[in-house]
Amino acid sequence: MAKKKSLGRGLGALIDGADEYFAKEAAGSAINEIEISKIVANPFQPRTKFDEETLNELATSIKEIGIIQPITLRKIDDDQYQIIAGERRFRASKIAGLTSIPAYVRTADDEGMLEMALVENIQREDLDAIEIALSYQRLIEECKLTQEILSDRVGKKRSTVTNYLRLLKLPAKIQKGIVDKNISMGHARALVNIQDSEMQLMIFDEIIKNEFSVRRVEEIVRNYNEDQSSFQPEEKPKVQKYPTEYQDLYLHLNKYFQSKIDFKMDQTGKGKITIPFSSTKDLERILGILDKLNA
Repeated sequence: MAKKKSLGRGLGALIDGADEYFAKEAAGSAINEIEISKIVANPFQPRTKFDEETLNELATSIKEIGIIQPITLRKIDDDQYQIIAGERRFRASKIAGLTSIPAYVRTADDEGMLEMALVENIQREDLDAIEIALSYQRLIEECKLTQEILSDRVGKKRSTVTNYLRLLKLPAKIQKGIVDKNISMGHARALVNIQDSEMQLMIFDEIIKNEFSVRRVEEIVRNYNEDQSSFQPEEKPKVQKYPTEYQDLYLHLNKYFQSKIDFKMDQTGKGKITIPFSSTKDLERILGILDKLNA
């Protein structure tokens, strides 16, 4: 079986001199048995969600064959250590009932801790897209890296880094949908191309309800954007305020027809509802919906 490629180009690519430093340190270092009660979590750990089922599976494995790969710690005082890498193994070891765990003890300042924890996470293959995006954002903001430098150091195209970062502009509900694997990275990348957050959420709900493919969502987004670009108002439209029941109706119609409905009503209660379409195919889709209403 071919060995899987890790994400990025490794710790040495991100932290100048890291490869030489760790090579020298590893040559003269030994694995220490550290009491679990003396170990505390890394406050810079980017991963905040640990799957309970997989932790229990790892704990069972640890009970049977022990820790294969030591965790990495830094000593913060005479009787306490902080995790640099390996928090998942640390948590599973506690579940397994271990009182000590094999570890390398290294020296690192707070900034180094952050970089090491972030890089370890980015190199994992089980991260969701939001975790990767948040790690990239923290490297940019807290380690003061530009997108260009970051993309070079982690061995990813700048466009790839940008696509991940754009996910953080999506509404929280959609981001959670990515984390919970209700939608894929492909679905999310399509939704990012819509500026209207309400429409993003409407389409997201339809993806869940109808199990739309990525290609179907891309088509919906493309048709919506084409319709929006063809409309050139002479002046900035005034925000119309309707009673709650009409606001609810407006949102319902947008969701039902998967289109930005034009809903207008004057003071007397008269008005009109316009359903826009961007192509013959889009018109056929809308007519199909209307046919269902007459069935």
